[in-house]
Amino acid sequence: MVTSDAAVTLRVSEIFHSLQGESTRVGLPTVFIRLTGCPLRCTWCDTSYAFSGGEYLSVSAILGRVASFACPTVCVTGGEPLAQPNCPSFLAALCDAGFSVSLETSGALDIGTVDARVSRIVDLKAPDSGECAKVRWENIDLLRPTDEIKIVIASRADYDWAVAASRQRRLFTCCPVLFSPVWDALPPAQLAAWIIEDRLPVRFQLQMHKLLWGNERGR
Repeated sequence: MVTSDAAVTLRVSEIFHSLQGESTRVGLPTVFIRLTGCPLRCTWCDTSYAFSGGEYLSVSAILGRVASFACPTVCVTGGEPLAQPNCPSFLAALCDAGFSVSLETSGALDIGTVDARVSRIVDLKAPDSGECAKVRWENIDLLRPTDEIKIVIASRADYDWAVAASRQRRLFTCCPVLFSPVWDALPPAQLAAWIIEDRLPVRFQLQMHKLLWGNERGR
């Protein structure tokens, strides 16, 4: 039996139009779809409000809201979007509708079910996150040049872990790798200095949306 989009639902925390604050798409006007729920509890999480609540919306309803912004770039984020079983088919529906789609995922769940047209931003959890043991290293073999790896760094120990993991698993050769300091935990200039000193082929990034709007929700 074929299931219509109207019958497929996802639990959504918020949908909003802003500027992309992270990844190589930074600065692009983007429609964000934040799905509810996450199996991880990172110590520095800044979207804990997405752990619960939200509303159930059909794929058709979400597509309608997204289209109303007249913006071609879409980011599906969370929480952890892939914790919802209908997320992969929803991502495919966004691509079918003509949107340029990125997915922000924790790296703890299988990314193999995600449509090849989607740019997967895989966030590898460093030790200070408290969730390092949940990294699904099998995802590395699934990465394509259109994907990205993000590592959020809170300390020198996190940095050393990130460098070792990147070199041991040859992350620099499979897709762009981005290092980002934890907001209000690691001075950005310190992380930048380490990257320069070690001549790492990574992209340093700040959360631009926080520089513009702080922790204001829906930004």
